[in-house]
Amino acid sequence: MAIARQSELLAITGATGFVGQAVLEAAAALGLDVRALTRRRQDARPGVEWVQGDLDDERALRRLVTRASVVIHIAGVVNSPDPQGFESGNVRGTLNIVNAALTAGVNRFIHVSSLSAREPQLSIYGASKRRGERIVSASSLDWTIVRPPGIYGPRDTEMFELFRLARKGIVPLPPAGRVSLIHVADLAALLLALVPGGETVTGQTFEPDDGQPGGWTHVEMARAIGRAVGKRPFALSLPRKVLEWVARADRAWRKDRAKLTLDRVGYMCHPDWTVRPDRQPPTDLWLPRIATDAGLHATAAWYKDMGWLS
Repeated sequence: MAIARQSELLAITGATGFVGQAVLEAAAALGLDVRALTRRRQDARPGVEWVQGDLDDERALRRLVTRASVVIHIAGVVNSPDPQGFESGNVRGTLNIVNAALTAGVNRFIHVSSLSAREPQLSIYGASKRRGERIVSASSLDWTIVRPPGIYGPRDTEMFELFRLARKGIVPLPPAGRVSLIHVADLAALLLALVPGGETVTGQTFEPDDGQPGGWTHVEMARAIGRAVGKRPFALSLPRKVLEWVARADRAWRKDRAKLTLDRVGYMCHPDWTVRPDRQPPTDLWLPRIATDAGLHATAAWYKDMGWLS
């Protein structure tokens, strides 16, 4: 398995987020030096140089990528009350970091996209991620794009909602369909394995998962989460119109903080969010190590330890 050399400096966006934190931990375990973008001041961390700023801050981006060996672009907007939020975070932000890398002479660029980019017509989010991919692939960078499926693991606040509901005994679901999953630590390991580049990964778009053939049905996923929290929840598949009604109610109640949006309903109701076998990363480069049942149990234990699950 290829790994980054200890002499390399990784420039990372989105380092304070769910995936970014896992990448920082994996980089530290490998003894890699990291320069990481952050909106807010952070506590000192061995091996990490924090750069305060965001994807619209040209000076911060220039400092982030100077003398870096590779950029791992994780930052993005996964939920927004309006299209402008997705455009700013996923399109213009990607353009800005690509331009910063090109100007600084950083050649290697790893871009974390989303499986939703495969079906951009279904959501504003997916369309913005696809446009971000096109910016990367049209550049002269030595690029690799990674489209993760559903990511779970410690610190996650998105999948956590399903754990919380399973604990209560009922898990509302979209209409019948299948999804692929991946533990955040496995995703972090893949991103670092891609750092050296090479002919098998340059110019490629990968769709990694947990190794479960054909993914999981929505009901199977709900039951697996139920097992992780010690429950046998009722898995309730809801029609799209009901989900749209719930999204409108959530918007009226929580305003811009709404978790379920009409845009999310658009891609949640797609029947097939499983990864494509021909898009898997090379097996000599990376293989998933965390079985999903075990990973879900460990994630539930983390939520309990942190007081997220009563």
